Amino acid sequence: MKPIKSFAWGFCSFVVVWWGVSWVTNNRSLPNPLETAERFWALREVLLIHTGASLLRVFAALSGALLVGVPLGILIGRSQRVDRLLGPLLYFLYPIPKVAFLPVFMIFFGLGNLSKILLIFAVIVIQVIVSIRDAVTKIPPAYFQVMKNYTNQWHHVLRFVILPALMPALFASVRVSIGIALASLFFAENYNTTYGVGYLILSAWSKMDYPQMLSGILLIALMGYLLFASIDWLEKVVCRYRQS
Repeated sequence: MKPIKSFAWGFCSFVVVWWGVSWVTNNRSLPNPLETAERFWALREVLLIHTGASLLRVFAALSGALLVGVPLGILIGRSQRVDRLLGPLLYFLYPIPKVAFLPVFMIFFGLGNLSKILLIFAVIVIQVIVSIRDAVTKIPPAYFQVMKNYTNQWHHVLRFVILPALMPALFASVRVSIGIALASLFFAENYNTTYGVGYLILSAWSKMDYPQMLSGILLIALMGYLLFASIDWLEKVVCRYRQS
C-alpha cells in the first residue's frame, strides 16, 4: 500500500501546483489539469500505442546498455591495466552530450528504430559502465582474500562476491538510466517516426494542441513512476540481504 499512497500524494501535489500555475499565468499554452485529463481520456487508445512504441525502444536500449556496461564495468574495476586503457576514454566521452551524435547515427544506421535505440543506448551506457566500475573498486580487498581460501574460480568470485556487492549500485544505475532514457525520447523520436511519446509531444506542440502536448508529458511522468516503482520492488526481492 505504501507505493500507492506515495503515488497518490505525489500526483495530487503535482496537480495542485499545476492548477495553481495554470490559474496564475492564464496562458493557453498551459491548460489546466481538468482540460488535459479530458484530452488524455479521449486519446487513451492512441496514447497506449505511443507508450508501447516508446517502452520498446527504452527497454531495448536499456537491455543493451546493461549487457555491455555491466561486464565492461566489472572488467575495468578488477583490472588496473584495462582501467588505465579505457578510463581516460570514458572520462573524455562522459560529458559529451550524446544527442549531438544524432546525425551520425542517422547516417550510419538509417532513420528507423535502430538509430533511435542506439542513440538512447549511447546516452546511458557510459553511465552504467562508470557506476559499475566504481561499485567494484569499492569492494574491500579482504572479501577477495577470504574467497581465495575456498576457490580461485572466477565464476565463483563473480557470483558470491562481485554481483552481491554491486547490486545496489546496479539498481541505482538502472534508475538513473531510465530517467535519462525517458528524457531522451523527445530527441530520439522527433524524426521519421509516427509512433512514440516524443513524437506525440513534438507533433502536438507544432500544431499548438497544448492539451495533447501536456497529455504526452503526463504520460512520460506516469511511465517513469511505474518503472521506478517496478525497480524498487525488484530490488527488494533481489537484495533481501540488505533488509533488516
